[in-house]
Amino acid sequence: MAVEKITDELWEASVSGSEKVIVKYYADWCGSCKLFAPKFKRLSNDERFEGISFLEVNAEENEAARAAAGVDNLPFFAIFKNGKLVEGTATSKEEKVVELLEKL
Repeated sequence: MAVEKITDELWEASVSGSEKVIVKYYADWCGSCKLFAPKFKRLSNDERFEGISFLEVNAEENEAARAAAGVDNLPFFAIFKNGKLVEGTATSKEEKVVELLEKL
């Protein structure tokens, strides 16, 4: 599944429109965010995580989406189930993101 970049305008529909969602919050200036981008794309294509929507949100430009997960550092990953926040964490470690995905 492809990674979809969304904005505040699409936030509600994107998160509540899928049963299982992971969101990567990033900023254009964030080096760790840029380094994680290919890993996030690879995870989105991993058959273990089929049925999970992978979303990216620019945390600086989308205040409502950022507030929905309590983003406090970047990159930040949050999982949502049926539109509700399950868990979020700031990390640049792939194994931590995999742990989040496995909780869905």
